[in-house]
Amino acid sequence: MAMHLGPSGGDDDLLTTINTTPLVDVMLVLLIIFLITIPVVTTSVKVELPHEVQQPRETKPDNIILSVNAQGQAFLYDTPVRSHADLIKQLQTLADKKPQPQVQIRGDAKTDFEAVGRVLYAAQMAGLTKVKFVTDPQGQSTASPQGN
Repeated sequence: MAMHLGPSGGDDDLLTTINTTPLVDVMLVLLIIFLITIPVVTTSVKVELPHEVQQPRETKPDNIILSVNAQGQAFLYDTPVRSHADLIKQLQTLADKKPQPQVQIRGDAKTDFEAVGRVLYAAQMAGLTKVKFVTDPQGQSTASPQGN
C-alpha cells in the first residue's frame, strides 16, 4: 500500500545539518545577561554604610523666622505682618546685623506658592542671603493651637 507520486528530481535530499543560528542567539543573550549581573552580585569590599539619623532642628535666637499660614498671611516671628513694604523694612533692620542671621521660612502645606514667594522676595529685597525652608520630615503637623 505504498503511494508513489512520481519521479523525484533530486530535491528530496535528506537534511543532515543542524541550524545553529537560534542556538547562538540564545547563548549570546545569556552571555550578556551574565556579564551584566555578575559584577553586581559579587562585591569584594565589605563596608558598613552610615545610618540616617535625624537630629532635631534648633532655632537660634538670632535666626529670623518667617511663617506663612494656609490663608497666605505672613508672620515675622509670631507677629502678623501688616504690609509687604513693612516686612521689607523690618527685614532690612535685621539684615544689618553682623554676622547676618539666617532666615527660616515656614510655609503651610496648603498655602499658595505666591504667598511664600512674596516672603522670599521680601527677604531678597532686604539683602538677606541665608534663606532656608523649614519642612516636617515625619509629616506631622506643627501648627500652634491658635492656627498660626
